[in-house]
Amino acid sequence: MSSLILPGRSRGLRDKFSRLHWPLIILLTMIAGAGVVTLYSVAEGNWQPWAMKHGLRYLAAVGIMITMAMVPIRYWMALAYPMYFAALLALIAVPIIGEVNMGARRWIEFGGMQFQPSEAMKIGLVLGLARYYHGLRAEQVSHFLYLIPPALMVGAPVGLIFIQPDLGTALLLAATGAIIIFVAGLSWRIGFAGILGGIAAGYGAYRFDILKEYQLRRITTFLNPDSDPLNSGYHLLQSKTGIGSGGLTGKGFMEGTQAQLKFLPEMQTDFIFTVFGEEFGFVGAVGLLLAYFAVIIVGLSIAMQTKLHFARMAVIGVVATFTLYVLINTGMVMGLAPVVGVPLPLVSYGGTVMLTIMAGFGIVMSAYVHRDQDMYRSGDFL
Repeated sequence: MSSLILPGRSRGLRDKFSRLHWPLIILLTMIAGAGVVTLYSVAEGNWQPWAMKHGLRYLAAVGIMITMAMVPIRYWMALAYPMYFAALLALIAVPIIGEVNMGARRWIEFGGMQFQPSEAMKIGLVLGLARYYHGLRAEQVSHFLYLIPPALMVGAPVGLIFIQPDLGTALLLAATGAIIIFVAGLSWRIGFAGILGGIAAGYGAYRFDILKEYQLRRITTFLNPDSDPLNSGYHLLQSKTGIGSGGLTGKGFMEGTQAQLKFLPEMQTDFIFTVFGEEFGFVGAVGLLLAYFAVIIVGLSIAMQTKLHFARMAVIGVVATFTLYVLINTGMVMGLAPVVGVPLPLVSYGGTVMLTIMAGFGIVMSAYVHRDQDMYRSGDFL
């Protein structure tokens, strides 16, 4: 039987606005503010070309997040599958009509603007999987037949993104999907078997030359960056030097030599945490990481407060994606993970990624505003 909706009492916009999670908005704003400050420094004390745009984009993104929060969570549930399949169709279109930029075909030109379907899929996949698991009984989650649809839902976009090529986003999507499936109640035995399968798939990609040459080089460089210090290992060595030279309290705002003397590449995007760490030191870096940790804790707390199973799964998916962004980026700039081109959320420059992250938190905020609304899972009815 289809799901039975039991909505909570109707709320006016003013009431909904008062129910927004303002501490979460403050935390996100603090993180984005750190991005503005760092981008200002990277541009040698200029608001252009990055800092001003970053701040304005964040303000627009906050507006989008609040607008999304006003929409009842059950409507996002109704849109889950359409949003997933729309993103999937856009990914399928990329090899056909996509634009090539920096050697990769990842963008679609639309109305004079470039659109990256892989970013839309980060939201579409979370909503699609949340919608799927909303309709299952607990005993069905680990059944083989019921594992096929989510496996296809994750595998299809991961494969399409991998061939663009975009290894970082493909891995992030795969990890997000795996987390949602596991949290949904997957048996730990099946989860362990899946991990072994992933390791085997990674080895197979390496053994049979499925990975691009530069992707293999990133892995070997991660294991031994000193093997090619002037080429493939340059980024990582300069990043570790910058972070290490920051010491306890940093060299001071706009005083970081790695950034100001242009030794560090991609300072405004992938390696912006290095700039922040060099200028504000261990204390500043830990403070930024604590702000990220606080956002993650707040997100998980919201997931626990929601009555709707779909909302709970969607919030966990958004928080998982956000967490993976932080772990992968900070890990790669410190030499704890291969360099795969994943930005630092709300700090790295980039409008599409910021829009994706804030749209995700729009779903989180909608779940919080409408947390007292209930909807029985279809599996609870005969």
